[in-house]
Amino acid sequence: MRLILRNLGFYLLAFWASITLNFVLPRFMPGDPVSRMFAQAQGTMQPDQIAQLRKLFGLDNRPLWEQYVSYVKSVFTGDLGISISRFPTPVSDVIGSQIGWTLLLGGIALVIAAVLGNLLGIVAAWRRGGVLDSAFPPLLIFVGSFPYFWLAMGALYLFGVSLGWFPMRHAYDVGLTPGFNGEFLSNVATHLVLPALTIVLVSIGGWMLGMRNTMIATAAEDYITMAEAKGLSPSRIMFRYAARNALLPSVTNFGMALGFVVGGALLTEVVFAYPGIGYQLLMAVQGLDYPLMQGIFLTITAAVLLANFLVDLVYVRLDPRVRVR
Repeated sequence: MRLILRNLGFYLLAFWASITLNFVLPRFMPGDPVSRMFAQAQGTMQPDQIAQLRKLFGLDNRPLWEQYVSYVKSVFTGDLGISISRFPTPVSDVIGSQIGWTLLLGGIALVIAAVLGNLLGIVAAWRRGGVLDSAFPPLLIFVGSFPYFWLAMGALYLFGVSLGWFPMRHAYDVGLTPGFNGEFLSNVATHLVLPALTIVLVSIGGWMLGMRNTMIATAAEDYITMAEAKGLSPSRIMFRYAARNALLPSVTNFGMALGFVVGGALLTEVVFAYPGIGYQLLMAVQGLDYPLMQGIFLTITAAVLLANFLVDLVYVRLDPRVRVR
């Protein structure tokens, strides 16, 4: 419990630091959202409207510390401000409407890549020198080394344009009413195949190589030799003894990747016009939508910290050595 509370305090401190940076950095940038809106309005805004907008965006003439206190209170009450590009829609509503698609795409791709990559790494390390160990790691690393946008556009052209097997854009067909029914879910799954496949192809090589190297080191431990001397079956030794301990670094990597899933695969969502957080972040940057950028950055930071804290909890259960201080 002491270890968990200490880690929780560290993550809360890191979250406070991210909130502070999120507040300070936009105020150091030239210009502000209200000035941009005034320029877009081409002088049609009245001075009282400008004053109201400055108060709405927290850019009035109050002292900086008062603005900071108000900003922190707003963050902890779920008020992330008003989006400029989608004025007057709240930032929390914009993020809430997009984050589900990002979690769906990134979560499915991450689980497939992690599970399949770790399994391939376990088998390749246990059967060193075989076809799987000799051919797959360099092949997957080679595929993963391609520029991602090139791989995504290649898959889009081959399977979408030439063969016509999968749709080329969006999360579901235009005109289809969302709902938890077979037609809609199957349509979403069909649109999910190409973007998820490209993410898996890029990342699976790293998972396999990392697990393979850890398994090779674990297989040389004394307890593996003892298990073999007892006459245990190779499959039991491989999964119950070697793989169980070799998985510990992968748990940490999975937690890191899980946190960054919220950020979305930016290039994936742009190439396939997939409506997620990454695509929305690009639109916010292009539109200089500072409140939306702040909200997305803060959401990504919170997701990374939360994922790592959950990994710490799991790690305490998996590895008793971290409880010994």
